[in-house]
Amino acid sequence: MADAFADRVVVVTGASGGVGRATARLFGTRRARVALLARGETGLQAAAEEVRDAGGRPLPLTVDMAHFDQVDRAADRIERELGPIDVWVNVAFSSVFAEFWDIEPEEFRRATEVTYLGFVHGTRAALDRMRPRGRGVIVQTGSALAKRGIPLQSAYCGAKHAIQGFYESLRCELMHDRSGVQMTMVHLPAVNSPQFSWLLSRLPRHAQPVPPIYQPEVAARALVYAAEHPRRREYWVGASTVGTLLANRLVPGLLDRYLARTGYDSQQTGEPRDPDQPANLWEPADGKDGKDFGAHGVFDGRAHQRSPQTWAAQHRLALGAAGGALAAAGVCWWRR
Repeated sequence: MADAFADRVVVVTGASGGVGRATARLFGTRRARVALLARGETGLQAAAEEVRDAGGRPLPLTVDMAHFDQVDRAADRIERELGPIDVWVNVAFSSVFAEFWDIEPEEFRRATEVTYLGFVHGTRAALDRMRPRGRGVIVQTGSALAKRGIPLQSAYCGAKHAIQGFYESLRCELMHDRSGVQMTMVHLPAVNSPQFSWLLSRLPRHAQPVPPIYQPEVAARALVYAAEHPRRREYWVGASTVGTLLANRLVPGLLDRYLARTGYDSQQTGEPRDPDQPANLWEPADGKDGKDFGAHGVFDGRAHQRSPQTWAAQHRLALGAAGGALAAAGVCWWRR
């Protein structure tokens, strides 16, 4: 049976590290033609080799997603060298770990431009090419923090909330036009990515994801699944994402107080922050003179390899049918 992504053209932004890198690599195993977009040349080249080794055809492109002209030129080159873009996955972001008053206005603006406008620019470049053809899939990488803000991440939470609103508005417009282009959004939990070692931080201790922590491959599998099944409006990955979003719907004020009490310690390890830690806000930490950080962060020993909740959510119809069959069998047994 032919793979759905074999020889398809897939674009992954933020592909030099973390979730983007794991996603590009997974598309490689599906024998896709993968365009990898990111700023870090060292990380990009290493990620491209992983895609090639996995069986895909890579095209690494150095792009700053905050600048639409760079993104648009990259999309032109992708279509010239790989063919018409079938799937575009927006992952790239940057941020600052700090209380809001410790973030300079230009830093906040830059984080917003990379994260929020980066998704806008990627989506625009994809739609400019997909809409005339009447086909294509765009996957937006969301987060539990797209719907629930937490302390010390105001720039990231603000950008992710903006992406959520942008996505909802655009989805309605595509539906109104009866476009053949499909778009979905995948909300991720805390992930063991290199961001906690390369984002600009003014915290006293080393930043960490709010436990439970999942490996980037969990997120990658969800993003690739969404690209193959884009009809669903949203996917929620990880039981912690489901719990956070449901709690925010039911008791948001209580959650405010809980996060005010626990949100500072839960986002920091017991180790002091390295004063020489790189900051990739303005320049990539894995650039030409930087190192390759890979897909994983420093929390491998604490990160989950799988998410049973995500598997169940992706197979809910089959599980529902099985549950109905078991219930029917139970009724028959009881009536005997």
